Amino acid sequence: MSTDVELDPAEMEAQVLEAIELIRPALQSDGGDIVYNHIDDEGVVHVSLVGACGTCPVSQMTLKAGVERIIMDRVPGVTEVVADE
Repeated sequence: MSTDVELDPAEMEAQVLEAIELIRPALQSDGGDIVYNHIDDEGVVHVSLVGACGTCPVSQMTLKAGVERIIMDRVPGVTEVVADE
């Protein structure tokens, strides 16, 4: 679904929040959750993994292989998703 079209920051943030809402049930089913923090000027989405996801030894794999892939597929201009500590 990714395109070469850049979104304005407010639209980009809205689409990131929509993508997070799609991801959230899977994380919550494992006792965790994801909190959106912000998008920086380079298109990096900052989130916090909380609950079981915050302490899970494979949380970085979940973040990169799941969360990041889904958000980048759905939101043009996102370059990376990182977990803030």
